[in-house]
Amino acid sequence: MQRATSKLRALVKAGKFLELPAAHDPLTAKLAESVGFKTIYNGGFVTGGSTTISEPLLTMNEQINIASNMAHAVDIPVIMDAGAGWGEPLHTMRTVRECIRAGIAGVHIEDQLFPKRAHYHTYIAHNIPMNEFRDKIRLACVQRDETDKDFVIIARSDACREQGYQEAVKRMRLAQDQGADMGLIFPRTPAETKKAPAQCKLPMIYVQSRGNRDGRPLYSFRQLEDMGYAGCIDAILSVGVQFHFMRQALVELKKTGDYTGISEQDYITARKQIEDLIGLEEYYRIERETVEKMTAKKSKPHHKK
Repeated sequence: MQRATSKLRALVKAGKFLELPAAHDPLTAKLAESVGFKTIYNGGFVTGGSTTISEPLLTMNEQINIASNMAHAVDIPVIMDAGAGWGEPLHTMRTVRECIRAGIAGVHIEDQLFPKRAHYHTYIAHNIPMNEFRDKIRLACVQRDETDKDFVIIARSDACREQGYQEAVKRMRLAQDQGADMGLIFPRTPAETKKAPAQCKLPMIYVQSRGNRDGRPLYSFRQLEDMGYAGCIDAILSVGVQFHFMRQALVELKKTGDYTGISEQDYITARKQIEDLIGLEEYYRIERETVEKMTAKKSKPHHKK
């Protein structure tokens, strides 16, 4: 069986646009795979939101456990948000090793201060100096090459929010020199968004930040591919959709004692689709051939001659 890292590396080499919907659990990952996605993403926001821990307080193990559970549920590569690598260059090297062991195909590593501050979510960036970011990316790539050369390292900079677009571009070019496979910044305007793929040199990933409160532009996959981007992370898709529609369902159930948002027939269909997605039919087959066959034999009445 081809490793997830090799699958992702092949997609990157072939120049395939990486469609990366965010997911926070294995069922959502399997659902994405079932409708045709070739890659999936596990981000800090969706993990922090779904666990109610919040992204700045997540430990390495908490994030990796979620991403690993997703990776083992699907046959498509999972890319994970590795934050600031959970420390300095040495800690970042361990993060890369642990992700590879966990079956994760790639990560993005950012130039944020560690430990990350909750104020990050108010769009205040706390960037580490350029030389520290350089060392972190360089040694992450050294670890990649020692452990699994197909593992994908995406260098991420939040410099646009504080030092400006040109600083972010400099950091991407520096990351390329250190061996990063791809890059990721947060352009503030349509003009910056269009310039970034050419100016940053690395194949660039765009982060689709639905619900952002600072006016960052939103684009479709096709628009971004036309601009020259190599992929797009839809960063809060799963937890945002779940929260919005689950809240509506719970409000109705609490108010009326019933839920009518899905017809009974559609619910029957959905329940069966979930069972199929998690493999219950195969479990039924195995039980019919083994324990259920024995149970059926034991339950048959014995007739005396």
